[in-house]
Amino acid sequence: MDGKGRALDNIFVERLWRTVKYEEVYLRDYTSPREARQGLRDYFLFYNEARPHQALGYRTPAETYFATAAP
Repeated sequence: MDGKGRALDNIFVERLWRTVKYEEVYLRDYTSPREARQGLRDYFLFYNEARPHQALGYRTPAETYFATAAP
């Protein structure tokens, strides 16, 4: 593994976590790890199922995935 393109591969994951931090984590005052897990689980459900994404033509990731995964 020579590492070529690794920075470009990571940009999507880094952007996701930046969004999670700014839209969920920094806005909440979690009092326990359990509460943080619950909040993140709820946010990821919202992110994938309800939040439209400009890059996907204002569709959700779930809509895009299941539209392309269908036979």
